[in-house]
Amino acid sequence: MSENKPQLKKLNYPINGELRRYLEKYKRLTRINIFYDDLLRFQGSISVFDKEDKDTLWVRVYYNGFEKEEIDNSLKKIYTLLHSDGDIKNIQFLNVDYIDFCTFGNSQPFRIKIRNILNDNYTHFYIKKADASRVFGLELEHILSPNRINFLVFGDTLIEEHILGIPGDVFLEKNLKKCNEHEKAQIAKEFVKFNERCMIGLLGDMRSYNFVIVPIYDFDQIVFKIRAIDFDQQCYEGSFRLYKPHLFKENYPFNRLVRDKLNKDAIEQYQNEERSILVKRLLDSETRLLDLLEAMKSSKLAPIEHIVQLQEEIYEFTLDLDFKKANSMGEIVEVALNFMKRNFKYEDFE
Repeated sequence: MSENKPQLKKLNYPINGELRRYLEKYKRLTRINIFYDDLLRFQGSISVFDKEDKDTLWVRVYYNGFEKEEIDNSLKKIYTLLHSDGDIKNIQFLNVDYIDFCTFGNSQPFRIKIRNILNDNYTHFYIKKADASRVFGLELEHILSPNRINFLVFGDTLIEEHILGIPGDVFLEKNLKKCNEHEKAQIAKEFVKFNERCMIGLLGDMRSYNFVIVPIYDFDQIVFKIRAIDFDQQCYEGSFRLYKPHLFKENYPFNRLVRDKLNKDAIEQYQNEERSILVKRLLDSETRLLDLLEAMKSSKLAPIEHIVQLQEEIYEFTLDLDFKKANSMGEIVEVALNFMKRNFKYEDFE
């Protein structure tokens, strides 16, 4: 197990003009009447406990009466932007049940619960401080993974939809023991593929509480998928080990499943499958990806010493001299994706 740990307080990097133009081109920019900093003006809070009376590290916040109505209306409009392209004709049926604030971690998000009073259905979304690393992580996930991400940016405020699933650490504690042997083998397969996506896309710090397990019912079985939910450490760390989820001690039970349920040939098969399907995604979204990489190359995403360290470590892993020529995190990602296109072909696995 790796003893390396990511820096506890990651530096935040602003969204520059190139990235903002990219976001405008691909309909990620919007206009809203409330900013992240506005929500910080709460007047009181109480701790939020889970069903087992454990502190969740979130607090429920409250605002002055004269501010609450304006804040609630703005949050309901944000919900319509995420889910109905800003159509507000049914906004009177929406209610803001609560606003929670997380004091733990880098992004310190607000979590908003919106409920439809007609049928009692509800959903969540998050408001965070916009950070270039986080935005690039969301976009790369949207392009390179099998998942789609819904988010919007206005000024220095980031709005993210809630990603459904069971947090990985909770799944290990409460759900894994209920899985049969076939399900455990299927989870092992998905963890191998998830590990490949994170490593190739340079998404760091994927410890068990930063991804979710998504159970999907399919005829007479449950199929499990794994999704990242935290993109703060996108292209930031200098150590290549920190982009490999299987090396975190928090993920040891998942790694043990891989060792117990899959032999070497099966692991290599699933790694190659994920690499080849990733190449297909690259080709399907080539124009958008090229635009994103240009924005990444123009952005500072990590201290220079992290870039130098990562250049050397990935070169030792791949022996591709192009990594030594990369001068930014964006260029390292570009070289990594070009390496994938040269060495893996989707049609080989069709």
